[in-house]
Amino acid sequence: MIGAGPNGLAAAITLARAGRTTLLLEAQPAPGGGASTQELTLPGFRHDVCSAVHPLAALSPFFRSLPLARHGLAWIEPPLALAHPFEDGTAATLERSLGATAAKLGRDGDAWRRRLQPAIAAWPRLAPAIAGAGGIPTALWTALRLGPQAAAAAASQARRWWRTRNARGLWAGLAAHSMLPLERRPSAAFAWALAAAAHLTGWPIARGGSQAIADALASHFRELGGELRTGMRVESWEQMPAAKVVICDLSPRQLARLAPISERNRSQLRALRPGPGVCKLDWALQAPIPWAAADCARAGTVHLGGTLEEIEASERAPWKGQCAARPFVLLAQPTRFDPTRAPAGRHIAWAYCHAPYAAAADAGEAIEAQIERFAPGFRRLILARSAWTTADFERHNANLEGGDIGGGAQTLKQLALRAALGHTTSNPAIFHCFASTPPGAGVHGLGGYYAARAALRRLEAMDGRRRRNPGG
Repeated sequence: MIGAGPNGLAAAITLARAGRTTLLLEAQPAPGGGASTQELTLPGFRHDVCSAVHPLAALSPFFRSLPLARHGLAWIEPPLALAHPFEDGTAATLERSLGATAAKLGRDGDAWRRRLQPAIAAWPRLAPAIAGAGGIPTALWTALRLGPQAAAAAASQARRWWRTRNARGLWAGLAAHSMLPLERRPSAAFAWALAAAAHLTGWPIARGGSQAIADALASHFRELGGELRTGMRVESWEQMPAAKVVICDLSPRQLARLAPISERNRSQLRALRPGPGVCKLDWALQAPIPWAAADCARAGTVHLGGTLEEIEASERAPWKGQCAARPFVLLAQPTRFDPTRAPAGRHIAWAYCHAPYAAAADAGEAIEAQIERFAPGFRRLILARSAWTTADFERHNANLEGGDIGGGAQTLKQLALRAALGHTTSNPAIFHCFASTPPGAGVHGLGGYYAARAALRRLEAMDGRRRRNPGG
């Protein structure tokens, strides 16, 4: 197997649980991929390199089936999943309780409860279907099960459904996780899925950082008898040890370059269009962020973008090859709830915005300006910062080409193409489990689980032929 990100680790665990001898190769010094934690600023300040907040991990039926707590993984759920501040010093909030969220939304409260209740009620039926189907990305699958309203464009939906600035802004920020222009489908599906997740399990963080997820998965894999080799970058297929099957946690273009597959399959993989990239900042802080809206202090995640109209403009810009002057910023403040990540009395923060694919621009100044807008005095607290452009993400992890952390564009056409390709390749011994495969991006391990199940079916077929023809 190649790649020890969450999907690669999940695939390796699934093979090992089935009693298969499994070798997992990882280019970096430690496993984790998008779930890693490093001292990016100052000694003792531990920052998540890519993913930081994990609603999909908490919901993942595969992760729930593993004894990860025994291997050191502990979840922390902040009092609020999300706060979305405005310039008047108030904030919309997404709380664990559906009723509490509705109560805070005033005139839109009853509508919020009425719209979200079906998604929450449907989850016990959706989870087994998502865990068993594996053919449709999670957001699109949820949309299809909940009806056409979930596969809609978020901007028009927000204007139809919500009357207040707060509800519209909150919905726009949730939908912006799609990295799509909000007037495009199925951006609303991401708002539905993330809002429902907040009401079902919250938006938890891993104690000690996202690396704890990877470390727990790796520990369980070794416990099952698997072998993990780090610092092993595979540059050509000739480097690969002999194996009956190989599962690749690689981007489509990496897989097309490396694997012995047909030219048609290479063309299909290269036809998967990348999505926007991201620019990211991490800070070592001398004190917590001084939010003007008090509710922001209770939230693990803060969306900084203001109104629906502002977020629309921000998310449209990368698709036009531009960096927004006022970008939509996704910010996490883990040390308010997990003091293990910084020296006593100190804090960290993590934030990113969307940028054009492979953009050379550094959006750090624009990101900090958005934070200062809603938390005056923020810059005075900075002890050190780490800034990553789209190119820095690709240098850190060759799979994150052009800074695309989402596994490709989330348009309906691209999601359908990704579903059609699935986890198999033209080579019956090679399987694929990157974020571009179903059920899509996120730290949930399901892509790896599905790829491993397909590989096990192949191995069982090989074993059956060998039993029928022992001398063959």
